[in-house]
Amino acid sequence: MQPYAEVLAEEYAILHPEYEIDIQGGGSSAGIMAAQTHTAHIGMSSRSLTEKEQSMWNCEIAKDGLAVIVHPANPLGNLTLAQINDVYAAKIITWRELGGTGSRIHIIAREEGSGTRSAFESLVMTKDDITPRAIIQDSNGAVRQLVSGDINSIGFISLGLVDETVKALNLNGIAPTRENVLNGSYSLYRPFLFVAESEPEGSVKKFIDFIFSKEGQELLTHEGLITEFNRD
Repeated sequence: MQPYAEVLAEEYAILHPEYEIDIQGGGSSAGIMAAQTHTAHIGMSSRSLTEKEQSMWNCEIAKDGLAVIVHPANPLGNLTLAQINDVYAAKIITWRELGGTGSRIHIIAREEGSGTRSAFESLVMTKDDITPRAIIQDSNGAVRQLVSGDINSIGFISLGLVDETVKALNLNGIAPTRENVLNGSYSLYRPFLFVAESEPEGSVKKFIDFIFSKEGQELLTHEGLITEFNRD
């Protein structure tokens, strides 16, 4: 969530220069812990809250699709959920087993505690764990960069961060688009949450209100997130 929160904070600072907002990353679990320990006014989580975390105040500022990405020169355009599971469990070793070349698949994944990884594990890895042979990166941007430079690699990132340097695969024949997330045909998506120990007040509430304003939602939409919902 860090790059999206930074965009919101930059715009809010232009409108309200009297406020200073410090954005830090570190993964969803770290964001939730920061809110619980009052290290931060707001924690960020790109996964659903666990049962133990449900008592925290939270709001969904947007939805984010997850994209499985390969190098643009990779001839494959579609995989099934079962195939992706088997790739990340190292049950499928080469691209030939998926209809591609005989090259070994280089698996790129996020670190433990990452909301992106947690969402991927809950939505895709229903039968197995991610192989310990996976190359671990600490940001979606780092995953994208590695995949863009390695024709034999595969990774998963936020749908909003897909650009021309990588190719997002169709899932069971369904393209990873905002419209397909909204109509339910594309199943890989997760919530983007703001969390706090108690309901925000004062300057913190004003920033959150800005996010749910027309301008805030348009900013998130422009950045590639899915924001077609209304605040209660």
